[in-house]
Order: sequence, then structure tokens, then C-alpha cells
Amino acid sequence: MCDRFSDFKDQAALMDVRKISARENRYRRLKKKLWETGYGSACRYCPPWWTNLFSPPPLDNLNIIEQAPQPKAHGQIVTPFDVSGGVDETGKLLPVDYDKLVREFGATPLTPDLLERFEKVTGHRPHRFMRRGIVFSHRELNKILDRHEKGQPFYLYTGRGPSSDSMHVGHTVPFDFTKWLQDVFDVPLVIMMTDDEKFMHSPKIEIEDAKRFTKANARDIIAIGFDMKKTFIFSDFDFVGGAFYENICRMAKRITINQIRGTFGFNDSNNIGEFHFCATQSATAFATSFPHIFGTDKKKVASIPCLIPCAIDQDPYFRQCREHAERMKFKKPSLIHAIFLPALQGPGSKMSASVDSSAIFMSDTPNKIKKKINSFAFSGGQQTLELQRELGGNPKVDVPFQYLTFFLEDDAELERIRVAYEKGELLTSELKAICIAELQKYVQGFQERRAAVTDEIVAEFMRPRPLEWKGNPNVNTV
Repeated sequence: MCDRFSDFKDQAALMDVRKISARENRYRRLKKKLWETGYGSACRYCPPWWTNLFSPPPLDNLNIIEQAPQPKAHGQIVTPFDVSGGVDETGKLLPVDYDKLVREFGATPLTPDLLERFEKVTGHRPHRFMRRGIVFSHRELNKILDRHEKGQPFYLYTGRGPSSDSMHVGHTVPFDFTKWLQDVFDVPLVIMMTDDEKFMHSPKIEIEDAKRFTKANARDIIAIGFDMKKTFIFSDFDFVGGAFYENICRMAKRITINQIRGTFGFNDSNNIGEFHFCATQSATAFATSFPHIFGTDKKKVASIPCLIPCAIDQDPYFRQCREHAERMKFKKPSLIHAIFLPALQGPGSKMSASVDSSAIFMSDTPNKIKKKINSFAFSGGQQTLELQRELGGNPKVDVPFQYLTFFLEDDAELERIRVAYEKGELLTSELKAICIAELQKYVQGFQERRAAVTDEIVAEFMRPRPLEWKGNPNVNTV
């Protein structure tokens, strides 16, 4: 496949090309069948339609592109429901501009000075996501570091919208980072399974589906390696009630319809469940929602904030939460944001649980991972071996290299690969082979851990119960 078509297949018009390709495949199947029965030939005496059957319209790269409608240019869109870097005037997908996103959202970049303070306060080198700009912005992370330094309590909060039976590697990114934060800070963690939101937002998902996905995804999350003694996973369908529902109502009373329209872009076609859900997701950010963890002294517990590691598309929910928290006499939640792991199709895209060819799933076999990377992963390499040797590749748009920045721990090895690829010393096929091996190792390790997660273990993680944690052991010496 030439690079021109490789570039083109990443555009939104690919669906139209698939229709054209399907038509060509039908010609081929019919031709084969006719040859097998002895009627598969055409000559100058045959009618034009018969001759044309064996010579279908040429479908070279150029007329495929010309036949497909070109998408209209538009700016980037980043919401909890839609992620796109935008499309330029030529129909090319653009990467997400994270600097612009930070400015638009009013977040704060994660600076070298803050990373240095993180290491000083925690005694741990910042995670590779933090070192490489994968975790790139925050809201008041400094306040969480202040509390850790003083030995004051806080907790971690993250979540998952269960929309399929298996998570993909893009879903594991915030959970990997959250697990590391749990180990570093030694604090309690609550993981919210928003099965109610998935039911309300997706016309295809029924309540029974969402509940089944929740149990399957909870098993996936546990396989990341969370400490059961410090972790509570809950389903909204099962847990909403009592103190948690009281906080949902407190938040819902303060959020207006216009605020939700402005924050999420909703209109009259969205159902009332979608309008209301922001209150539900916000309530988890208040410690009084979990009396089984923090106790029943509401005044004392209300002073305990949380740190929310999440992808940047979840930030709109918590802008609403932060706006109202202090008037409700709660601490504002702090956030730390991650970029998206791009889909196999390249920058400007996001892995989708509903599109198998867009993602590496945690249930994929080693052979399927290899096939997906070789077949679908967007390359930043040149058209020919000679040009690759001469000009080198572009790691900034190369999906296999981008995946290595997420999953390869060794900074020196990652830099060696980057330099060799840019110089043309490393070929596209060789870079893909490195990426395949790393992903196969990552997914296989996950699958082995998941196989050890029993129904009893899942039930215990999801049982409301007291948690055990120690916090900062060096508070007196910091």
C-alpha cells in the first residue's frame, strides 16, 4: 500500500472507500466462480456488460480519493463524548493541540519546577508519563503536595465508563498512573463505574449490558494491580443512595441547564439523564459520600479533598464540580490530566471501544496485536527504503513510536530509538517490531494477572467496607 493511500485511509471518508472496495471484491468473487464453472472468459464477441464484469472500473489510488467526499474543515473538539484534533481545508486530520486545550480549559501546565517539588515531597522520581509530557497539566496539584508534606489526609478518585466487555490499552493509561500514585502516596482510592451514564448516553446499551460490562471492566481494573486494602470500586447502579445520593442532590440543585449546555454542548435532543449526570460524577469528589471509608463526622470529613487522575476530556465535569464545591462547604478536587493514546490511525484520533481496528484491546492475542500494528498503525516513515535511509522518519506522527513513549520504561532506550528513526538508521518495519514486542509483553502480563482475578475478589473490591492506608510515613522529617 503506497503512502498516499496510507495517509488517505486515516481520513473520515474511509467508510466510502470501503464501499468501493467491497464492490470490487464482489467482482472478484463472481469472476472466480464463473471461471470454476467454465464460463469465466470474455472476448471481443462478448457484450460490453460481460467484458466489463471481468474488467471492473479501475480503482487506482487517485480515483478512490476523488470519489470519496472530502470532510469539511473544522476545529478541534474535546468533550467527554467526542475527541477530535480537527480537520484542515484539505481534509487532513489534525493532532490535538494540548497547549491550546490547557488555555481553553483554564488548566495549568505541569512544569519542571512542579515535577522537582513532586520528587522532593514524595521521595519518588516522577512517573514516565510525567517525565514525557503524557501527564501534562493539572488543577491545584500543589495543594495535594502541601497536604502530603504535612501528613494531612486526601484520597484518589478515578473512574471508567463501561461500554464494552474489554478495555483497550488507551483505557489502562490513567489506571496505570493511578496505581502508581496510590503506591507513592499510600492513600485510599475510589473507582467509579459509571454504568448509569453509559446506559443513558448510548442508544445501543441496555441496563443489563452496562452491568455486565461493569463486572468485566472491574476485573480488568483489578488486574492493573491495585491494593484491595486501599481500593473501593463501585457501580453507580448499585451504590447510589444514602450519603452519596445526598451529595448528588446537593450538586444537582446548584447546576443550571444553561451551565450544562455551555459546558458540554448539549441541546434539546439530549435526554435529562445526560443533563443530570454531572451531579453524579461530581459527588464522588466529596469525601462525605463514603462514610464507610472516612467516617460520619461530616464537618471533619468535608475538609478532605481528592486528587483525580484522568484524561483531559473528563475535565468539563470537574469544572462544574470545582465551581460549586466551596459553596457546598467542600474542598475543591484537584486534577492531573493525561493526553490521549492515539488510535492506530494516527494523530488527531482516539482509540474507540466500538471500533476494533482503532485499538489494541487487553483481550487481543499476540498474533492479533502484531497484525493490527502491521496493518493499521500509521507510520511516520518514508515511501521507500531508500528515502527512509536518506531522510529518516518522523516520530512525532508515527503511531508505533508514540505507543513506545507510553509503554517503554527505559528513557535512554526510547531516545536511542527516536534518534535512529530520525536518522534513517531504523526502518519502519523494525520500529513496528519493537512496538509489537513491547505491547505483546504488556498485554500478556495483564492477561496473566486478570486470569487470577476471581469473582470473589471482584466482589470484595466492590463491597463497601473500611479501607486501610498510612499516608506519608516521613511527615515528621520533611
